[in-house]
Amino acid sequence: MTRIHPTAIVSPSATIGEGTEIGPYCIIGDDVSIGADCWLQHHVTIMGPSQVGVGNRFFSYACIGQRSQDLKYETEPTYLKIGDRNCFREFSTVHRATAAGNTTTVGNDGTFLSYSHIAHDCTVGDHVIFSNNGTIAGHVEVGDYANIGGLTAVHQFCRVGVHAITGGCSKIVQDVPPFFIADGNPAEIRGVNSVGLERRGYTPEQLKTLKECYRLLYRSKLNVKQAVAELEEQFGGTTEGRLLIDFVVSSQRGIIR
Repeated sequence: MTRIHPTAIVSPSATIGEGTEIGPYCIIGDDVSIGADCWLQHHVTIMGPSQVGVGNRFFSYACIGQRSQDLKYETEPTYLKIGDRNCFREFSTVHRATAAGNTTTVGNDGTFLSYSHIAHDCTVGDHVIFSNNGTIAGHVEVGDYANIGGLTAVHQFCRVGVHAITGGCSKIVQDVPPFFIADGNPAEIRGVNSVGLERRGYTPEQLKTLKECYRLLYRSKLNVKQAVAELEEQFGGTTEGRLLIDFVVSSQRGIIR
């Protein structure tokens, strides 16, 4: 049974799924769709057009689906799509896209701690963690299982690869390759995210491969092109090596060196 507190304001055009609870003083705007079994604590704002999946939790003062802060935005119809089973803690913010018809996308099973921010036109994968005040600017891509450290700021159009992690207070101005740790201001690559990968079932042999990949990219005297050639020859046939190579080769801003 859907429960809506009498002090909540819900647009007639909003769609609320079965079993969803909307707490005191929440505001649900026009063209918002909220799936089943979601929970909005109190003073949560969700504006549209936005689509929210099932089983999401929104803590007090989370502000979701507001218009882009991009100064180019002129009220064009833009969208936000959030998957299932995410947790948005206090004062977290997620904005719709800028260009007409575009969508900001958040995947499934993410955890977004207090004051974290996802800007316009971002694509955020599954099982991510944004620590407190973790902030990504417009057009950023964050891969599955990535971890954005507290007070980390990610520049526009950067990418954070799968299973990557950023240290607290890091300044990210280029792409963070998959599986690695980025830390500092400006950030540098410090090594392989071994602890996180072990927790996710990566084998000692896979970790050995990634450590060798790290050595070639960051501890040899090879430039990026030369390192990629070596990676292709030695590890192009492995799943993790292939993913890393493809990420580096496709980088538009360049990878953190």
